[in-house]
Amino acid sequence: MNVVLACDLGGSSLRAALIDEHGVTQAEHAVPGPALNDHLDHSEVAPQAWWTLLLQAAGKLAGQTPELFASVRGIAICGVTRTQVFLSHQGQELRPAMTWKDARSDGIAARLRETLGDHPEAARINAFHPLARLAWLVENEPKNARAVTCVLEPKDYLNFRLTGRSASDPVSLARLIACIDSVDGRSGFGAIGLSPSIIPAILEPTGIVASVQAGLPAPFDQLTGIPVFCGCNDTWAAVAGLGALRPGYAYNISGTTEVLGVLGPDRAEAEGLISVDWRGLWHLGGPSQNGADTAAWLAGLLGGAGPVGETIERLLAGPRHPQPLIFLPYLQGERVPYWDPNLRGAFIGLGRRHGPTDLAYAVLEGIACQNRLVLERAEGALGARVGEIRFGGGAAANPVWAQVKADICGRPIAVGAAREPGLLGAAIIAWTGLGRFASLETAQDALVSIARRYEPDPARRPAYNALYALYRQSEAALAPISADLVALAQDTAALPGLANPASAT
Repeated sequence: MNVVLACDLGGSSLRAALIDEHGVTQAEHAVPGPALNDHLDHSEVAPQAWWTLLLQAAGKLAGQTPELFASVRGIAICGVTRTQVFLSHQGQELRPAMTWKDARSDGIAARLRETLGDHPEAARINAFHPLARLAWLVENEPKNARAVTCVLEPKDYLNFRLTGRSASDPVSLARLIACIDSVDGRSGFGAIGLSPSIIPAILEPTGIVASVQAGLPAPFDQLTGIPVFCGCNDTWAAVAGLGALRPGYAYNISGTTEVLGVLGPDRAEAEGLISVDWRGLWHLGGPSQNGADTAAWLAGLLGGAGPVGETIERLLAGPRHPQPLIFLPYLQGERVPYWDPNLRGAFIGLGRRHGPTDLAYAVLEGIACQNRLVLERAEGALGARVGEIRFGGGAAANPVWAQVKADICGRPIAVGAAREPGLLGAAIIAWTGLGRFASLETAQDALVSIARRYEPDPARRPAYNALYALYRQSEAALAPISADLVALAQDTAALPGLANPASAT
């Protein structure tokens, strides 16, 4: 039996699996971590920690199924995006990677937007934009900025460690590539004084970066000469693993954070949404800062012990008060559709008789309301209504959450059979790159199936429409207060119980 090694580097773990040409996972292992170094608006991680995770996960597979590991015919890695690894000419990491949560370049982003004026990329530049991160490096760490010769995404860094070649794909680096173009003599790279040569070679996701190089630590010493495919970001791969990488489909991936998007044949733009060429498809949507991590926060807050999913199920099983609560899920600021690191979360409407079950439903419904907002903006821009939303990720295992999403969004929710769609998507990349399938669409048809389907309940529609309207009012009312609270955090040393305010996160 031949297999491919598919890997998914998430925000809180790395998963690796050996998947055969029928899409069946023959072996799988996950390694938690690494811990992020988060401090106020800073969020960093040492790239070497990802390499350690990859060695551990692959090593476990090799130890458990040695004959199967020896039959690996290709490697594909997907991973978190909006995270930058800065390499020197010698291929060394110059500093810790800036993660998807890092917001310290917010002020610099505002100046860049003004500098670039009518440049088509200007409106998209925010604290999470790679150009703003590079501008921050230029201003705050000029020595490192001068030494940068390559900027990689996390999965590209792992591919580099495997092959010795720097490369990326046009989806993951779309925003940085867009900064090359010059408008009225102004380009993004020109505005920050760096050369676009720091962008690595650009390959299709199914393109081969290179073969596994000799001399690597175990277990990759067994895979010398095996092709490593470029891959793509975790969202793109998971959408393929849900069978939604085709026009007219919507997807929702609920992992550590939520991602929702709609795919169409033509380019469209919508306020706050990412519009990017997904290799012949136009994607409209993007990642939030909330999701299963928000559920984990609630579970921890209410003293839950054990797996987060079990804790949430237990909370949902209790009695619910007839007056619903509104929850704004912006515990870490928000990316799509607001791109505002200063937004904060809130429970609204609390009464003395509300309990843990009410809080749990509010969290699920608040995230679903944010899903609906993105969906409506995307459909409005594309001029077409999607027939269903393909749902994957850890939260897809919870039937209550799936039904809540169906009811609030007013669309059927189809849950993929693959427990880890990102891994299946990576396998689809590898098997297509190896020539087993003629195209990604053919591979999706052959390897993806639907496990469960949730239809919207018409009886709940009026109440959820009213709740959604109140949710939108609450967002508008509380956004200015969020900004003032964040500003206040810089001057709270005298508050009781705050022994070391500089260490607050």
